[in-house]
Amino acid sequence: MPAARLPLSTTKEGVMVTVRVTPRARRDGIAGTTEISDTQGPACAFAVRVAAPPVDGAANQATIRLLARTCRLPASSFEIVSGDSGRVKRILVRGEPDSLFRLLSERLAA
Repeated sequence: MPAARLPLSTTKEGVMVTVRVTPRARRDGIAGTTEISDTQGPACAFAVRVAAPPVDGAANQATIRLLARTCRLPASSFEIVSGDSGRVKRILVRGEPDSLFRLLSERLAA
């Protein structure tokens, strides 16, 4: 998939990642990208599946752990900035934007 279609964007603080989470999956994993409906039209998000249920933030915590493990970054670098109670979430990954963008592009789109 071309980099322009990856659900990543740089910010002053790092990189914003858009994910669509499916809780109660058989196992944790990232299944490529998926189309989502956005207020500005069609967009895409990484399809994230976690075994945790969407109860008491368990699926959010599992999502952060999965992304951190996949990217080999500390979980403290990840922060859900929107979509805390929904399936589509925007997650800020703090760090140097350019190198972080390359790292996330390689690890998440693999």
